[in-house]
Amino acid sequence: MKDLAGKVAVVTGAASGIGRGTATRFAAEGMKVVLADIEEGTLNSVRAELADNGATVLAVPTDVSQGESMDALAERALDEFGAVHLVHLNAGVAGGGLSWQLSELDWQWVLGVNLWGVIHGVRAFVPPMLERGEEGHIVITGSMAGLTSSGFLGPYNVSKHGAVTLAETLAKELAMTQSRLGVSVLCPGWVSTGIGSSARNRPDDLRNPGDRGMGDLGTGTIKGVIDSGMAPAEVAEHVVAAVRDERFYILTHPDWKPMIRTRLDDILEERPPTPTSFPT
Repeated sequence: MKDLAGKVAVVTGAASGIGRGTATRFAAEGMKVVLADIEEGTLNSVRAELADNGATVLAVPTDVSQGESMDALAERALDEFGAVHLVHLNAGVAGGGLSWQLSELDWQWVLGVNLWGVIHGVRAFVPPMLERGEEGHIVITGSMAGLTSSGFLGPYNVSKHGAVTLAETLAKELAMTQSRLGVSVLCPGWVSTGIGSSARNRPDDLRNPGDRGMGDLGTGTIKGVIDSGMAPAEVAEHVVAAVRDERFYILTHPDWKPMIRTRLDDILEERPPTPTSFPT
């Protein structure tokens, strides 16, 4: 999709981090932008900022983990603009802990946002995009955690591996049916976002009694590497380039590639997973 000006983009998780970065970049390309996020106050602030800079923008409070909420987002976007050409399914949360010590609520929360949010997005947006028969693109935010398997991030790893394989599957299906829709999967390393404090948006009915269970990532060493990570605006540049070039894998951090290669070698050599740690 070479020409973005005048087209319509939808971004989930648009109130902060990577989503805010791509929404801002899409607006700078002259796109009409639909912002979706569960954090309504910040969402409206981003809408106002983009509108003040001349963008045509619509903000829709959305809980991506709920199918009906994503259906409503698609309906609002189509009612407002008549079409959707670019969808960035980006909303994500994270937390840490030993896999066997995490509660069912911990798993439900992370998988609900990171994986079911993508599933709902594909189901809600791909059919109307196909029906129009126009050129379009789906970007799914995975992670280097979707191409590797580090310890203490069980639900996050599972959700991101799921998002990556769904993107791969979708790309194959769209190609096999000769669709005009492209697909990219974004797999960054450390990015300077608020994902370390994801629990601020955790629904009350998915919180553990007494705040037990999954730990926040907003402290210690991990907080430091997140805070010093790549700027979301730089990630957005990679995304726009991939959409224009019809490139599937968006690997923003080449220094992480040895971890991917080690995992693939483990599989092909049928050996136990090699202990690895994320670059800092």
